[in-house]
Amino acid sequence: MSPRVLVTGASGFVGGHVAASLRELRDPGGGGPEIRLLVRSAPEPSPGPEAVRADPDTPPGPEAVRADLTAPETLRGVCDGVDVVLHCASHVGSDERLTRAVNDHGTRALVAEAVRAGVRRIVYVSTAAVYGRGPFTRAVPADLSPAPTSPTSRARAAAERYVLDAGGVVLRPHLVLGTGDRWVVPGVAALLGALGAPLKDCEARHSFVAVTALAKAVVTVGLAERSSVGLSEGLPDSALTGAHHVNHPRPARTSELLEAISRHLALPLPGAPLTVEEARATLRDQPRLLHHLDMLAVDHWFADDEWWGAVPGTGNGTGTADVSVASCLGTP
Repeated sequence: MSPRVLVTGASGFVGGHVAASLRELRDPGGGGPEIRLLVRSAPEPSPGPEAVRADPDTPPGPEAVRADLTAPETLRGVCDGVDVVLHCASHVGSDERLTRAVNDHGTRALVAEAVRAGVRRIVYVSTAAVYGRGPFTRAVPADLSPAPTSPTSRARAAAERYVLDAGGVVLRPHLVLGTGDRWVVPGVAALLGALGAPLKDCEARHSFVAVTALAKAVVTVGLAERSSVGLSEGLPDSALTGAHHVNHPRPARTSELLEAISRHLALPLPGAPLTVEEARATLRDQPRLLHHLDMLAVDHWFADDEWWGAVPGTGNGTGTADVSVASCLGTP
């Protein structure tokens, strides 16, 4: 029997790619996972029974259910009949009240509803930001504990706790790159634009992941089946419990990251290269950009290679070393 999968955050960056990855597993005959999307606004009305899809090879579309993480009462019933919840929704912004409502209280209500409905697996896409400020060098989950420093990361750390207490899985990527990114590339672009120059002698290491690879990892963990010979897809038994880092095994140097993004956006950088200290002096009155700079200046390398290498379609195995920031951005 095909599993029914609820996806939250499908209109967002990661959730949209997760929904697309699930749709790739569908076939025209209706086989594959049944997809249910949690949406805040009313879905488009479905075509009547007389309507016929123009392309007979297009699999049936996902079901949409209307609910809002900031209004827990609307979540009642959204998990009925659901086997797997892939929780990709989050709020990142300056509104602390909304951040808590979505990430903390909303996740708590969603997890409670999933438990009530008998959902067999919950996978939550969190962030390595729950660890707080670096440096982190080849850090593995077992050696780290959340120590969030911002309202957003505190709320997401709370969300993790609800998921883990319910026996779910937490995935912690660091820099997520690809189509739809509204944070990494725009943040670096704003930093370089304010400096008007590249950085020099900045070789800290940063974990990163293509959003398409992250989506495949989320779906793989969500749909993995246990059997007498172990988990499907060759995943380790530990894959379905606890927290895991989800990044390509080879980190990128800050210089590679900045060069790839500036080339991807064709950013004009006429000034002479700056040291980190010179850049700090230039940005002394811009705290948000100073935060970006301070993060880029020290290692944020989060390892979990054995787990990652078992996830199909994520750039594992032969060619892992060839995964680059530029390839994640789609830059030749």
